[in-house]
Amino acid sequence: MTGTVAAEQDVVSLDRVATTVGGRTIWSQVSLRVRAGEFVAVLGPNGVGKSTLLKTVLGLQPATEGEVRVLGERPGRRNARVGYLPQRRAFDAGARIRGVDVVRLGLDGDRWGTPLPALLRGRRGRATRDRVREVIGLVGAASYAHRPIGQCSGGEQQRLLIAQALVRSPELLVLDEPLDSLDVTSQASVSALIRSVCRSLRVAVLMVAHDVNPILPSLDRVIYLAHGGAVMGTPDEVITADTLTMLYGTPIDVLRDRNGRLVVVGQPDTPPDHREQRS
Repeated sequence: MTGTVAAEQDVVSLDRVATTVGGRTIWSQVSLRVRAGEFVAVLGPNGVGKSTLLKTVLGLQPATEGEVRVLGERPGRRNARVGYLPQRRAFDAGARIRGVDVVRLGLDGDRWGTPLPALLRGRRGRATRDRVREVIGLVGAASYAHRPIGQCSGGEQQRLLIAQALVRSPELLVLDEPLDSLDVTSQASVSALIRSVCRSLRVAVLMVAHDVNPILPSLDRVIYLAHGGAVMGTPDEVITADTLTMLYGTPIDVLRDRNGRLVVVGQPDTPPDHREQRS
């Protein structure tokens, strides 16, 4: 186990939480629990507040009702023990910063400017280099970590960014659509990596996903947001016609194709008042 949170203690807990943006309630009465070593996905159509939920956990968006606890404290108090990967922006092909330097930013990127050469020498410098090398190996990026990140593929870039989120040995990983814009092969590869980190390091993972199918075999539980409410449980409990019909208040069908992929049919458009800015 990587941190000080006991296995039986909630890493994240929301108890009947509501949040308001621009005077509008995005969702309310949301309760969830995430424990060490659990992989939990946040699902739902565009605009229902999935990213807002992550921001609430990080303390970037205040809750207007209910109680939020993260690693036993109020949101934001223990963010040094949280690894965060925001919605993906591809690096420009001409970006010259090396992958290894992107990973190291997870350790010292909150400082102004670049590290002084003296800080990269001595015992502290060796410890930094060793830790960066360790997480790069953990995510399987050693063969391209010294390449300019703009020359790495989308999947390679995402592995390096996950290494950046892991470099401080977090107890919680908060991932906002890490599979977005990746091809099917890269989605499968990155999904397997996240599952491996979650299981082997006992890191809790709270991840927004647009498509549940690439991660479905790896998930412990899901929270499904729709129409201002939420339901949480195992995928088999939540992603059903009865549960989603109840949540949406209109008939929904859940189908599986010949490969076992889930298809949600009859999902209504999201009301304009609940649209969420994708950034």
